[in-house]
Amino acid sequence: RKRGNAMNEQAKHSGASQKPAEEEHSTRRDLYDWMQCIVVAIIVCVLLFSFFVRLVDVVGDSMYPTLENGDKIIVSNLFYDPQPGDIIVFRKDEYRDQPLVKRVIAVAGQTVDIDFDRGIVYVDGEPIDEPYIAEPTTEAIDFTGEITVDEGCVFVMGDNRNHSTDSRDARIDCVDVRCIMGKVYFTLFPIKNFGSVYA
Repeated sequence: RKRGNAMNEQAKHSGASQKPAEEEHSTRRDLYDWMQCIVVAIIVCVLLFSFFVRLVDVVGDSMYPTLENGDKIIVSNLFYDPQPGDIIVFRKDEYRDQPLVKRVIAVAGQTVDIDFDRGIVYVDGEPIDEPYIAEPTTEAIDFTGEITVDEGCVFVMGDNRNHSTDSRDARIDCVDVRCIMGKVYFTLFPIKNFGSVYA
């Protein structure tokens, strides 16, 4: 009986010593899983920002009040097909080295006309609703009358209509879609402007 009791005591001690070892192993496994998740998340972010998503600085006030000078915006060209109303970032290196941010007013095949006396923009003969602009469009710049947007191009304007260099200016003209870096989705910084750029 004494021998049986001794064996029982030994088994108890053996089981007790195994529990801390199992707990330590479980903690290490959990830590390893967390590290894997963090590494995968970092790799995904790097790939996204390398190939599909860009962080772009807004330079100037041509998109005020929608965007402000210094805003940092998230841009993506993943499966992107320009549509009227989209805010886009594009390059026009012969005009300026920095990317430009404007709103798409019309796409290929559509007509654009502007009544500068009344500040109304017409697309395909219909006045468009523009709740996002700072003021009515009264500056013609180089725009002389109705135009049809060429194939593979878009007509763009800034929301701050009378303080924007855009498709009304011969230096910008209609923008080749191959020059588009992507669509603007939301403002990342500053925090006060954080959120979607579409009301």
